[in-house]
Amino acid sequence: MLREIREQPQVAARLLTEGRGEVAALARVLRRRQPPFVVFAARGSSDNAAVYGKYLVETLLGVPAALAAPSTVTLYRRSLRLRGALVVGLSQSGASPDVVEFVAAARRAGALAVAVTNRPRSPLADAAAHVLWLRAGAERSVAATKTFLAQLLVLAMLVGAWGRVGTLRRGLARVPGAVEEALALDAPVTALARRWRDATGCLVTGRGYGYPVALETALKLKEACYLMAEALSGADLLHGPIALAAPGVPVLLVALRGPSLAAQRAVTRRLAARGAEVALVTDARRAGPPAATVLPLPQDLPEPLAAIPAAVPAQLLAWHLAVQRGIDPDRPRGLRKVTRTR
Repeated sequence: MLREIREQPQVAARLLTEGRGEVAALARVLRRRQPPFVVFAARGSSDNAAVYGKYLVETLLGVPAALAAPSTVTLYRRSLRLRGALVVGLSQSGASPDVVEFVAAARRAGALAVAVTNRPRSPLADAAAHVLWLRAGAERSVAATKTFLAQLLVLAMLVGAWGRVGTLRRGLARVPGAVEEALALDAPVTALARRWRDATGCLVTGRGYGYPVALETALKLKEACYLMAEALSGADLLHGPIALAAPGVPVLLVALRGPSLAAQRAVTRRLAARGAEVALVTDARRAGPPAATVLPLPQDLPEPLAAIPAAVPAQLLAWHLAVQRGIDPDRPRGLRKVTRTR
């Protein structure tokens, strides 16, 4: 897992170079067809990447986007009215049966079906009309790291090309370097893991583009560290669950520069007032209210792209915390690399 976390700058650079043609070709199709809405189908870490894709499509293109419930097709055997829609299936292995079936059913229903996968020769790739290959190399760790980051990046590439979004297209080349800088946070993350070693639970919160990072962080803490981690948007946290934030309770808060920053600073103040131990992942120059730990991100990326290196300290935390708790993060109990659900 740690080796694959450290490979991510090279994965990002390779995807930007070698995947550009596939993305450009699909973007031309999308500009011609103008799908009225987008549906993402995924499970696990890929589902968290899909949340990021939803934010990209809705905030930058103004196109409604939704997350599929694959069970609608696989268990309830319902046909959906998807003619003209863009349906994107995300799976690192391309072998998740329910995602494959949903994408195949969507294509039969007249949707433009796209596979985002690390295996260009896979059932998901076969089910789709277009394939965006992640080019992350073999991922042996059960906990997805480099494939998750590659999914975020390829979705940003696609939306940037589809909508000719200048801020995305200009910032993409800086992503590998930003990921490399985020890896340099290893020492403060190690110290944080030591402090949180005996924690029995953890809150993770983000808003806007930080929210999918929060979801993925909580998943990593659950599967690699066996820690009961709850991920909530900053808004939802204030609607009741903040009652969990007692003195000493660990909270990882993602605050990215952009429209969501002021709201997340307000959440930080509320958490600090309750005595929670806040670790802040941020690219803001002024972190805002005091936090027990600040994990600073590079400051030269627009908010949608800043979410990509923001995933790195969370991955490092999961690895270091697992080791501190005496757990082998490469062999999490009860898990396999490919989970076959229907």
